[in-house]
Amino acid sequence: MTAQQNVQSWQPELMRRDFPVLFQEVHGRPLVYLDNAATTQKPRAVIDAISRYYLEDNSNVHRGVHTLSERATAQMEIARDKVQHFLNAGAREEIIFTRGTTDSINLIAYGFGHGVLKEGDEVLITAMEHHANIVPWQQACEFSGAKLQVAAINDAGELDLEDFKRKLSSRTRIAAFAHISNALGTINPIAELTQLAHAAGAAVLIDGAQAVAHAPVDVRALDCDFYVLSSHKLYGPTGVGVLYGKRAWLERLPVYQTGGDMIREVTFERSTFAPLPHKFEAGTPHIAGIIGFGAAIDYVNTLPWPALIEHERSLLEHATRLAKAVPGLKIIGEAANKAAVLSFTLEHVHPHDIGTFLDFEGVAVRAGHHCAMPVMQRFDVPATARASFAAYNTADDVERLFAAIESVRKTFA
Repeated sequence: MTAQQNVQSWQPELMRRDFPVLFQEVHGRPLVYLDNAATTQKPRAVIDAISRYYLEDNSNVHRGVHTLSERATAQMEIARDKVQHFLNAGAREEIIFTRGTTDSINLIAYGFGHGVLKEGDEVLITAMEHHANIVPWQQACEFSGAKLQVAAINDAGELDLEDFKRKLSSRTRIAAFAHISNALGTINPIAELTQLAHAAGAAVLIDGAQAVAHAPVDVRALDCDFYVLSSHKLYGPTGVGVLYGKRAWLERLPVYQTGGDMIREVTFERSTFAPLPHKFEAGTPHIAGIIGFGAAIDYVNTLPWPALIEHERSLLEHATRLAKAVPGLKIIGEAANKAAVLSFTLEHVHPHDIGTFLDFEGVAVRAGHHCAMPVMQRFDVPATARASFAAYNTADDVERLFAAIESVRKTFA
């Protein structure tokens, strides 16, 4: 199937029927939702799965022998199997449920800071990272005496590969980088970066929060040591995330949080901990959210990936063409390999004002630093407005966005 046929075969209007929230008006205008990099909307199948749990199976997991507990436990563990197959992980024990990408990165950074890193070691990240992939490593380095190295990005928002290679050394214990930049849309060459890091003897963590809804991910093919993601970026509920980790690393790292469900035996003298995956799952999990995430994976598995990818690419190309025709509009992030994210500034208009004015036109975008302040500093802007597209967006959504931008431009002119 050709790229053009892929676009023609994809019908976002049919997908939109599955998302009740999209059929509403905001300030008297039909909603155009273009804030998908912050969170995607939820299909009815996910909403129904969560409701069904509370209506029929509400109970705690792993602790009960009664029917409701057994049903809830089974559904949660089935969701773990779904994540394993979705990522092509080698074993279900390598799938840890967390509160989200941020929680997952904190878990690994804590483990490295307390169990791997020592003075003189280094951690390598990139200059396009989300705060969640910066601050935990700063804390780990501060605790352990290791040093944080940062690979530069160029004026297009692409990783400077030569600088990454220069910063990588025998002292690097882990390289942590985004699959896709949330602020720029840049798609990093993660397979190549992983090979380079492994050749230097370093482990690899990939922040996949922005990637999993836009392309298939195979962690075994990538050979990464850790891959982290959030359910709510993948049409699932908030408050649920996944840490994939190679079994050898997960067994090596110290426990992150302690308490119920992650213990094997407790006395007042000492405690021993449960095997994987429960070693890292202290306390009652977000059971309904995990079950809802399982439903989201089922939903995503019905989507035709090639057509979806080409559709989102066509939306970005259309939006980029229109953006370049707007006087005073500057695109921030023009990588050659880019996801469907359009970050921009508009001359004489603060991005917060752009976002507010667009909202009155029914268009939802994100405005701010996007938890990527170093990126804003690199491009010498206080913030950007960001339109981010999903499979259910349409060419008409793009047209509505730029009609609203023109209204903003004329108002402030």
